[in-house]
This record gives sequence, C-alpha cells and structure tokens, in this order.
Amino acid sequence: MSARYMQPLRILVQCAFLGFMVWLGLCFYRFVHTVSSDPTGTVAARPDGIDGFLPISGLLGTASWVKGGGINSIHPAAVIIFVTIILISLLLRRSFCSWICPVAVISEFAWKAGFRLMCRNTRLPAWLDIGLRSLKYLLMAFFIYFIAISMSSDALSQFIQSDYHKIADVRLMNFFLHISSLALSIILLLVVLSVVLRNPFCRYLCPYGALLGLIATVSPMRVSRNIERCVSCGVCSQVCPTYIDVMHKTSVASPECIACWRCISHCRFNEALSMQLVRRFAVPGFVFAALVVLLFCGGTMIGKLNGHWHSSISLEEYVRLLGK
Repeated sequence: MSARYMQPLRILVQCAFLGFMVWLGLCFYRFVHTVSSDPTGTVAARPDGIDGFLPISGLLGTASWVKGGGINSIHPAAVIIFVTIILISLLLRRSFCSWICPVAVISEFAWKAGFRLMCRNTRLPAWLDIGLRSLKYLLMAFFIYFIAISMSSDALSQFIQSDYHKIADVRLMNFFLHISSLALSIILLLVVLSVVLRNPFCRYLCPYGALLGLIATVSPMRVSRNIERCVSCGVCSQVCPTYIDVMHKTSVASPECIACWRCISHCRFNEALSMQLVRRFAVPGFVFAALVVLLFCGGTMIGKLNGHWHSSISLEEYVRLLGK
C-alpha cells in the first residue's frame, strides 16, 4: 500500500474505534439506567470495555499488580487496556494517540476544520509552547507518584475495593450527564482552542500522552529520513501535527511523535521518509496499521481468555451502590 493512502486508512480506523466507543457508552448508559430504575426486570450485561475510559483505575490496578496484589477483579479490563496501550507505545510509538484515542480523534477533526476555515493553525511562541508542554509531565508525575509510588499495596487494595472506586465508571458518566457550568466552560474552551491550535489538550494537558511519549522514546519503530533522497522541501515539518522538525532529523525519537504517518504520507519526492524498525527495515503502512489494531484487540482478547476482563461486581452490588 502506498504511503499516500495511509491517512484515509488511519481516519477509517479512528472513526471505527470512535463509533465503537460511542456504542459502548450507550450500552453502559442503558445498563445503569435499567439498574437504577427497574433492577427486577431484564438487565443488559454491563459492557466491560467501558473500563477503557478509566485510565486512573488502570494505573491503580497496574500499580497494585506490580506490588504483588494481582489483577483486581473490580475493574480488571481497565488494567488490561492500560497495559496493552503501554505495550503498543513501546512497540509502535504513540500510535494509540493518533489511531485510537477518541479525544485525540475529535481534537484532530477540530484543528483540521480550523485549517480549512482559516487556511492555517496558530502556533504558540516557542517559550510558551515549551512551558505549557511541561504541564502534562507535571500531571503525569503527580499521578505516578501519588498512585504508583507512594501508595502501599494494602492502601491500593483498600481503595480499589472501596465503594467509591467500584462505581468510578458511573461517576464518570454522571460527570458528563450532569456537568457543572465550570466543567462545561472548560470543555468548550478546549474545543474552541482545538479549532485554532493543533491538539492543545493532547499537547499540553494529557498526562496519559506524556507517559506514552516517554515510553515511546525507546521504541524500535521510528520515522527515518533518507538524507540522499531528501530534497529538504520542508513539507514533512509543515504537516506534522506536533511540530517536529522532521526535515532536519535522520530519525525521529521525539516523545511528541504520535506515529500518525502524516509526514511520510505527504513526502512526495523519492520516498525520502519511511517508518523503520531499528533503523534497518522499512515497515509497510498496511502492516503498521494492522499491528496497531491487532495489538489493541489482541490485548483485550488475552485478558478475556485469562479471566481478567469481566468485573466481579454483581448486579445486586450495583443496585446497592446506585441506591446510595
């Protein structure tokens, strides 16, 4: 498959995952609504994949697992999805951000719409951009320290088994269903900024992306530039959504690289750019796309087969918790 077809393929994958996540949300809403209103009737099964929207629960569960507590049975899918995404970033860079993440998908659609309307996207001054980018690393350090490092195995287990954590999924849903004016204002501001700037939330505020970016720096997969073929036209640097100066690099190791293939797709002269494994083997676009999907789906399948997917919270327990 020619690299120029990678963007339509990536958008197709993005939309497929976005549609699936919307469907998961609707199924979960129906489950909660039925449990809250008529628990004696027929209740559709809770979609365990909804745990994917609980990255903090995933971090909690993974920290507990590493400290000898095993994979918890409260939100086990959150742990499986969290670890799967970590592994994807280790092997395929931050491809989760540009191929799967629903927030990044919406943000990308927004800045592309802004580009079509204004024929440009605003870029902040370097000093301000660097300063704001540090925020996501500070948030990442905060969560990792206070969850993965400072909390003991017993403390992690107690919190995971608490009533508060058991319905973290319901609390998240209610946050959006009964959103406060302040939270709504912040979200609307981020949406507006996403039309003007490229991925402002992902670039400046997402601690998840910060963690994945740091892990991706040791990935064997990197965008590489063939100096002999390159004519230094600068298109690759212009189309990069994270403003990496691809034109002046032989290999892109930046934690900001989200493996979106935009630079490779827009390289029209001599195929000077390619995605390479250990800087030796060029990886075809279709193979890369297939690996992203297969690794993500494969991780969830392994969790299901090993019995670490379905939550142990019973219907009666949900009725009790939602009735509080």
